[in-house]
Amino acid sequence: MTLVDGFGRSFRYLRLSVTDACDYRCRYCLPGGFHKEEAEPPLTLDEIRRLVAGFAALGFWKIRLTGGEPTVRGDLVDIVAACARAPGVRRVALSTNGARLAALAPALAAAGLSAVNVSVDSLDPARFRDVTGRDDLARVLDGVERALTLGLSVKLNTVLMKGVNDGELGAFTEFARARALDVRFIELMPTADNADFFTARHEKTAALAERLREDGWREAPRGEGDGPARRFIKEGWAGSIGVIAPYAKDFCASCNRLRVTSRGRLRLCLFSEGEHSLRDLLSDDGRAAGLRERVTSLLGLKEVSHYLPEGRLGDTRHFAAIGG
Repeated sequence: MTLVDGFGRSFRYLRLSVTDACDYRCRYCLPGGFHKEEAEPPLTLDEIRRLVAGFAALGFWKIRLTGGEPTVRGDLVDIVAACARAPGVRRVALSTNGARLAALAPALAAAGLSAVNVSVDSLDPARFRDVTGRDDLARVLDGVERALTLGLSVKLNTVLMKGVNDGELGAFTEFARARALDVRFIELMPTADNADFFTARHEKTAALAERLREDGWREAPRGEGDGPARRFIKEGWAGSIGVIAPYAKDFCASCNRLRVTSRGRLRLCLFSEGEHSLRDLLSDDGRAAGLRERVTSLLGLKEVSHYLPEGRLGDTRHFAAIGG
């Protein structure tokens, strides 16, 4: 089956946070580092298995594991295996800061991981350290190379920040010349905790897309399961460049994903207000029908768009809390 909302959008992609803990201190997300705020523990392996099976029964075939930083969980390989075994799931992906990727990638790939998105906000070691609070660039890039060697689909996520990394387009495009990966520039987005940083560093990605076209890059057709990212390709380049522009007109028209937090709460949009707990339906396998019914019903509350241009940010304090 396919889950369709009141605006004709089909949903097949689940972004599941497995923890809100993170060991980085990225300036746009957790500049003060992670501080535990909830006594309730994250979903267990069995709860995750039941949740993914329920969404798969609704037609969700792509699962992305996010955080926080997913690799801080010691059972991440088992979580990947549980997702990959769910009937109907065709693609299991992971979003990570990449610090542990070189060590974990072989086991993750063997467990059924299909793709990995690695946060790399700069290719300059000093700038990387300034953004993340960690001197890890070499280790992260080792993980990227290891993932490519294993045949995983790899994307680099780069949050575009004015006066920080907005001069690195050339370095990133050159990095993609001989590597079959996708570098994606993500427009900085506001949350309740980063208002001052957002005001100082927000840079629209429209100019970046125009520069790519001027340099001979052309927009590629959208593939199955693609979200709102625009992808650019160029003859002679093994990799591609993506642009994610949340302020662009009709950005939400291609929305195909739902989000569940590490405590089992459904969020209908990254910038929505309020969450809807599903955890009471994950205690045993006999509640699968109830899970599907609740998700289907809650989808009716999803709005046509976020309201960032109007200044409505939702109630998200920082993206680590919900698996941005």
